[in-house]
Amino acid sequence: MHSLTVDNGQEFARHQVITEQLKTPVYFADPYAPWQRGTVENVNGLLRQYFPKTLDFTTITREACVRPNTGSTPPRRCLGYRTPHEVSSTPQPACGCG
Repeated sequence: MHSLTVDNGQEFARHQVITEQLKTPVYFADPYAPWQRGTVENVNGLLRQYFPKTLDFTTITREACVRPNTGSTPPRRCLGYRTPHEVSSTPQPACGCG
């Protein structure tokens, strides 16, 4: 991973930890500029197929949030036309250069 572009939410308050552990710079998108974080917006759209926007995740159990069938996730160009499952299950070199 070359870099990570995130929005300005509280969940990234500790972005320095991400930078240190992944040795990857973290950039923040400008407010109201979703095109600056295209992959995030794409993933949000894919998640909306399974979870409606009005869903309050604090009201459901972890079991109810089981990952959808990874076989149905389409390959993505940004992942070299591999599925997210294929990428996450592929062993990475210890040097972090893979």
